[in-house]
Amino acid sequence: MIIFNTLDEFQRIYREGKKWQRCMEAINNLKNIAPNIFYSIGDSLVYRLADGSVEPVELFEGNRRYFDVHYYLAGQETVEIANKNTLTPEIAYRDESDREFYRGRGEAYSLKAGNVVIFENHQARRFGQAQGVRKVILQVTVEETYFLNK
Repeated sequence: MIIFNTLDEFQRIYREGKKWQRCMEAINNLKNIAPNIFYSIGDSLVYRLADGSVEPVELFEGNRRYFDVHYYLAGQETVEIANKNTLTPEIAYRDESDREFYRGRGEAYSLKAGNVVIFENHQARRFGQAQGVRKVILQVTVEETYFLNK
């Protein structure tokens, strides 16, 4: 997991490449989207605005073909992170959903308004306590700009 304190800090490091430019395009479009509806930019990025409370979850979630970028607009949230190889697999990977689930323990972090977080694919995450969270969730392909046909 990579945590940036501000969007400007994120942009300074991740400003080159189509996937990062599409991330900023999505973030700049927030005023035009409704909460909890998925939108896409090309074939490399899907995003949505998450607004409101979410119950803490029991299992860690991991991905392989996409990685998540969360930009916190308001509130705060706790997330627990662990390397996948230190967790116990619970639900096997499904290509259709690009998700796999694990049990175990990780290290907790507190995220707040202004933070931008990149959740890396060698790790899994579990969201916990949240208060007044409003964030944009971007799911970005690990491929450079497109998917190869299977």
